[in-house]
Amino acid sequence: MSVQFGRWNFEGEAVAPGFNEKVNAVLLPYGPDRSGSFSDGNVSILYRAFHTTKESRSETQPHSSASGTVITWDGRLDNRAELIRDLPDVLTNTSTEVDLVLAAYERWGTDCFARLVGDWALAIWSPRTSSLVLAKDFAGTRSLYYSFDKNEITWSTILDPLVLFAKKRFALCEEYIAGWLSLFPAADLTPYVGIYSVPPSCFVRLERNRHAVRKYWDFDPGARIRYRTDSEYEERFRFVFAEAVRRRLRSDSPILAELSGGMDSSSIVCVADALIACGAAETPRLDTVSYYNDSEPHWNERPYFTRVEEKRGRTGCHIDIGAAGPLRHELKTNTFAATPGSRSGRGTEASRQFAACVRSQGNRVVLSGIGGDEVTGGVPTPTPELMDLLARARLKALARQLKVWAISKRKPWFHLLSEAARGFLSPALVGVPKHLWPAEWLHPRFVKRHRAALTGYPSRLKFFGPPPSFQENLCALNALRRQISCSSLSSEPPREKRYPYLDRDLLEFMYAIPREQLVRPGQRRSLMRRALVGIVPEELLNRRRKAFAIRSPMAAISGEWSILIEKSQQMQSTSLEIVDANAFCEAVQKARHGQEIRTVAMTRTLQIEYWLASVRDQGILVDDSSVAAHDSALLGERRKEPEPRPKREFS
Repeated sequence: MSVQFGRWNFEGEAVAPGFNEKVNAVLLPYGPDRSGSFSDGNVSILYRAFHTTKESRSETQPHSSASGTVITWDGRLDNRAELIRDLPDVLTNTSTEVDLVLAAYERWGTDCFARLVGDWALAIWSPRTSSLVLAKDFAGTRSLYYSFDKNEITWSTILDPLVLFAKKRFALCEEYIAGWLSLFPAADLTPYVGIYSVPPSCFVRLERNRHAVRKYWDFDPGARIRYRTDSEYEERFRFVFAEAVRRRLRSDSPILAELSGGMDSSSIVCVADALIACGAAETPRLDTVSYYNDSEPHWNERPYFTRVEEKRGRTGCHIDIGAAGPLRHELKTNTFAATPGSRSGRGTEASRQFAACVRSQGNRVVLSGIGGDEVTGGVPTPTPELMDLLARARLKALARQLKVWAISKRKPWFHLLSEAARGFLSPALVGVPKHLWPAEWLHPRFVKRHRAALTGYPSRLKFFGPPPSFQENLCALNALRRQISCSSLSSEPPREKRYPYLDRDLLEFMYAIPREQLVRPGQRRSLMRRALVGIVPEELLNRRRKAFAIRSPMAAISGEWSILIEKSQQMQSTSLEIVDANAFCEAVQKARHGQEIRTVAMTRTLQIEYWLASVRDQGILVDDSSVAAHDSALLGERRKEPEPRPKREFS
């Protein structure tokens, strides 16, 4: 994952001596392979390459066209051949991907972004129109941030230079903090008021007095795929899933796959092995890394990932995460962290072992199983299917499925019908699920200001329009986009993360087939299990859903209760009216006595606390909490509707 940075000063001010050198030093750990720069008066662009494909090694960036347009591109195009066919007069099979993208932009303008299939982020500077365009792929797998004021626009792959070299202090974006305490903040937010993230599937056009965000592509709610037999669905799933994995095996160095004991990562590894064995993948080798914790009685993953290793005839890297240090050492960082949690845990033994594993094997790409549960029907609920039947008034089929599911779930049929009907009602009327309630130690005024972010941006489904199951799919995808947007880019060592389950063609297929293909009574992941028989070991295909409680975070909180109680008396988040100190102490006391608390929310609260203390000590945040609350409240006014909200204009 290469990194890019740019600065455009409206007043014609040239870059100060030494400024680019300081920025370059920050970018260097993320892009150690090659550097490039472009400068034209008041515009300065930097690029640092991190090569993961053979094609990228032929690129020179920033890249300029004959018309003067300048582009920096970080990505992997999965439809190279298609673009070359569409532009035969300007492209050949030897064209680099930055050549392809620039040619597509000069032919179709911003309409070209919908044609770019893969993981990518780009910046395009046009001196002819004095405009800057920033864009990201549909899932938001690449990071790209920007800030602007009356004097200049700055953009970067990583937040660090936008914050460290801004020559000003920032107000805290409270909505981002609220999202971090729940199911992650909206994908266009950062912790700093005035710094934004380019939203997934959107492009941002920036001019001197204008800032517009527009969506360039979305899924077709009317798409339908219907086959006559189950075997046809299974055959097509095998093809699109194998293609999703094959695309992410495109690398001229060995790839590392995260291998847990679940179906998501195991399926990726097994399908990747089959592709490599038949010569359909470019990577020279696939390695695996697995985590275990023998001290956790409910987390017995070792028998399952070792079964996959037996099948492939190779043992991967095994990392014990049970020997963690004190909680405060896990969360605290002595170096600048742009976001909460972005550097916590970096100095642990597990992180050191992982870094040693990556370096010793020469891995530059890591495959992740994120999204598998949401995409393939990992949650065995009939609600989306029943909502579809209810919305279409297919009452006979609804009655039949209610009876079948009631027997399978051992629930009265009217309970299942009630759950389906609730999806069409406003969250303000029916409430949100208990597991999404804000943590009890959060300040009441903070909860009131940011209830939507604290409850995962809930929304009601439309009775008329796209099928409710399709609407549910988009809600799940938006949650994944928010999660990925909070993932910090690694430089220790640098690596690129890829997500096979977020392949655009795979998602289009999964969203267009009947819901009953994915989940059936007593058969979660029905299509995936049927399709991968003989490819994934039987023990994995027939494994019950992984659902367990990890006790180590609770034990860590309990073991350090006295330190946490003492810290609660002088919390930064208390002075900002984010946390109620007394309620926080009560929660710690509960953990001390073995009572159940919201451990994830507690851990994230502590991450925010240590991060706030760090950035305040470094003079990055304004000291006046009322300013932060006021500015965050203004941002919150924009979010009365569910995500995504791309169409915004500022002048």
